[in-house]
Amino acid sequence: MSVQSLRTADLRLMPPLRNAEEPRVAVVLNANARKVTQKIVHALSHVIPERDLFVSRSEQDGRRAVQTILDRRYHTVFSGGGDGTFALLVNEIQRQMDARGRHSGVKAPKMGVLRLGTGNGMATLLNASLPRGGGILDDVLRARAGEVPGYRRLDLLQVDGRRAQFAGLGIDGRILNDYIWVKQHVAKGFLRRAMTGPGGYLSSIALRTVPHYLTHSTSVECEVFNGKHSPAHRLGPMGQPVGEPIEPGELIYRGRLKMAAAGTIPFYGYEFKMFPFAARRRGMMHLRLGQVSTPAVLANLHKLWKGRWFPDGVLDFHASEVDIRCEHPMPFQIAGDAAGYRNELHLGIAPEQVELVDFTATLH
Repeated sequence: MSVQSLRTADLRLMPPLRNAEEPRVAVVLNANARKVTQKIVHALSHVIPERDLFVSRSEQDGRRAVQTILDRRYHTVFSGGGDGTFALLVNEIQRQMDARGRHSGVKAPKMGVLRLGTGNGMATLLNASLPRGGGILDDVLRARAGEVPGYRRLDLLQVDGRRAQFAGLGIDGRILNDYIWVKQHVAKGFLRRAMTGPGGYLSSIALRTVPHYLTHSTSVECEVFNGKHSPAHRLGPMGQPVGEPIEPGELIYRGRLKMAAAGTIPFYGYEFKMFPFAARRRGMMHLRLGQVSTPAVLANLHKLWKGRWFPDGVLDFHASEVDIRCEHPMPFQIAGDAAGYRNELHLGIAPEQVELVDFTATLH
């Protein structure tokens, strides 16, 4: 994600800002996001000053835009795109904050999300408005007027020094890799619109993911260890701890897996509630390990999508840090972006939380 100026899990809601001075709000749009159209850019340019609106162009422009955002000390920055756009923007802000040092006097801005991507897990969490009917304009205007319902703090994962709201090995990474393949090889000409967005995901699952999992042995021998600093907890179907705590450094799981994923928010894209117990305990991720057969997943897809399917082959945990080691590389995704294959992965909770503009108290 990159930006160019148009000129060139603490769930307690905090009260909205009520200063007499209007908060300074910037909007960063990812030009590669599916719903970031010229019409959207034009509409936003009519409700916020030109100097506060940035559009994704290149990595260099992204760094410059974040530098400008921090120099001007914006109160709030809206990320216009999907989950990957949000994660990249948060990472660039944190990278530049770290470079400036803790004594620079610059604070990280509050983060808002505009529902303009393919995957909108963060937008679902925060009840961001749909683009139609001027909803995203209303979200920005309310933030500028200090009239949002509130703010919430959220933990993020830290993966190889990168922050993300979810990441995983296995079938979810496979679906994302397959979706990219469909976009590159099938989504052309008159099929372009049908093979991107939700249609593209469903097509990639039907054309590539399911056939692959029906004809190949896709489970991999894995070990998952708890981190060294705090206990982990096995969770029951209501999210309650069951059994004895798993002590630091102890084995969480050994056996074959089709998926090992974790999140600090409940949702993937399209309101897929992959981590129903995420954001319930501060400093903890929801770790989900799966070894369920493909036919069983297909037969229970609706319940899985709604976060209400807890078969014996799905194991859920709260943990602050885990190490995953697999016999063979598995497809890897981070914040909804396919990232190749990995056979080892360290997941932890980032040391700082992000403060989010939250519209969950607002009906759309």
